[in-house]
Amino acid sequence: MTEAISSAKLSGLTRHSHWLLRAAFAGVFLFHGTDKLMNLEASASMMGLPIAVWALVALAETAAGAGIIAGALIAGRTGDLITRASGFAILPVMLGAIVMVHMGRWSFVPTESHPMGGMEFQVFLLVTGLIFLLRGNEI
Repeated sequence: MTEAISSAKLSGLTRHSHWLLRAAFAGVFLFHGTDKLMNLEASASMMGLPIAVWALVALAETAAGAGIIAGALIAGRTGDLITRASGFAILPVMLGAIVMVHMGRWSFVPTESHPMGGMEFQVFLLVTGLIFLLRGNEI
């Protein structure tokens, strides 16, 4: 009897465990996307990018963060498509961050040559976005 209860509890926890990954992933992109939107001109200048490009990055990050949460809350094919689209939206953002800022150093620890750190965290976010794109709500 104890094994059956434990198995049932574990099954319930497993069914909802995707929220751990979704919350962490969405939190990163909602924070960074809204921060960029609040400081478009200054942060675009710091990165040496046109404001329009930086605004697209900020919108992609914000929409993807919100979409990862919304996709799980909306039932059926629509929710699955929102999750997949959100995962897709992150891919060019993370590839751009890796190539433009973090390439050449793996460790996230900032150095003189890589003041914003290496690409360790960005690769993780890229792969997580790819998993959401490929798996949708079947994560």
